[in-house]
Amino acid sequence: MTTVSEAVARRSSIRAFLPDPVPTPLLAGILRRAARAPSGGNLQPWHVWLLNGPAMARFRAMMAPRIAEGITDPPEYAVYPERLGEPYRSRRFAVGEAMYALLGIPREDRAARRRWFARNWDFFGAPAAAFVFVDRGMGPPQWSDLGGYLQTVMLLAVEAGLATCPQEAWYLHHRAVRRFLGAPQELMLFCGVAIGHPDPDAAVNRLHSDRAPEAEWLRVVED
Repeated sequence: MTTVSEAVARRSSIRAFLPDPVPTPLLAGILRRAARAPSGGNLQPWHVWLLNGPAMARFRAMMAPRIAEGITDPPEYAVYPERLGEPYRSRRFAVGEAMYALLGIPREDRAARRRWFARNWDFFGAPAAAFVFVDRGMGPPQWSDLGGYLQTVMLLAVEAGLATCPQEAWYLHHRAVRRFLGAPQELMLFCGVAIGHPDPDAAVNRLHSDRAPEAEWLRVVED
């Protein structure tokens, strides 16, 4: 049995999946058990759609012409602050460069980097995915509750021998996602989550992002 500590240590954002199918009951069970995540006032603000099986093929077919034509939707939220200061800007740059180094894509090859980013719209080859929405009336505290729910999903996936990749990039296609799923307008798309078995031979899956030293962010007060 995988311990929580082991799941935390092993979890990473996987960007190359095997095509092997994952049973829907297993995935639905993970999403259901993750709903034990805490939320302020027990609001449980997450709304989740699971895509698997033939529905994934239909979704990919729907997305293909949009991607080919470069169509995106006006963003409804900013993934990063407009002026991202230090040390956050450097961390974002460093993890991106580490990923492209594993892929063998140099900084000046912008076309190759764009092609790689476009793999988001294929869920990096994952056979299943979840889309997480939140009611538009919710505020930052409830958005933080989504993070707790998502982390619980990802740790339970590790326990089940699966891997995940949370994808805020889907904010660029929120209207297309909503139409396909039939999600009501009062819900805002937060992210997608690719789910499946990791490709053990993919170099990009060796990416293990650094963590800041605790002296930089942890303060212990005892006296």
